[in-house]
Amino acid sequence: MSTRTIARRAALAGATLTAALALAACGGGHSAGSGHDMPGTGAPASASPGASASFGDADVMFAQMMIPHHQQAVRMSELAESRAGDAEVRKLATQIKAAQAPEIATMTGWLTAWGRPVPSGGPSGGHLPGMDHGMPGMMSDADMAKLAAASGREFDRQFLTMMIAHHEGAITMAKQEIAGGANADAKAMAQQIVTAQRSEIDTMRKILGRL
Repeated sequence: MSTRTIARRAALAGATLTAALALAACGGGHSAGSGHDMPGTGAPASASPGASASFGDADVMFAQMMIPHHQQAVRMSELAESRAGDAEVRKLATQIKAAQAPEIATMTGWLTAWGRPVPSGGPSGGHLPGMDHGMPGMMSDADMAKLAAASGREFDRQFLTMMIAHHEGAITMAKQEIAGGANADAKAMAQQIVTAQRSEIDTMRKILGRL
């Protein structure tokens, strides 16, 4: 699959995501103590970070979509452990896994505290019923199978091309959270994702340029 094809698919998914988030924003926000579709009247002081703060539909969607998005990036990084031929690619994959696995745990904690469904892991990263709007940058099952079948330099080039598109998709979602989210912790993570993944994209493009 060409870089252009991946980029085009990511752009289309990003446009769909923008529309979905606009609809979510129209639905209004909630707070942990508002009583809107929430069990109980508030979160205990010992709850996970972000649990007792106000949140809105955009925050929930951000977490529900970013969890499977991160899960796929972690799986791609795990493939690199045994298939990558370039030492810098392996190092980058380890870095990506180390950064995104804890973020998955944090976002899972938020959704649990907010009383919202947590996406389950699946072949393509897992999703929730009814979440049929695309997640920008996500690879298909066929993409993942092709990556898993590659090794050495072929794997490195596929991994970098796919992960650049994947990161660009994550940045799109993170920017939407920064613009429309209500939860301070979720917005802070979104900014962290933008900063870290922009840097990783620059690194991946440099590696790809010498392979």
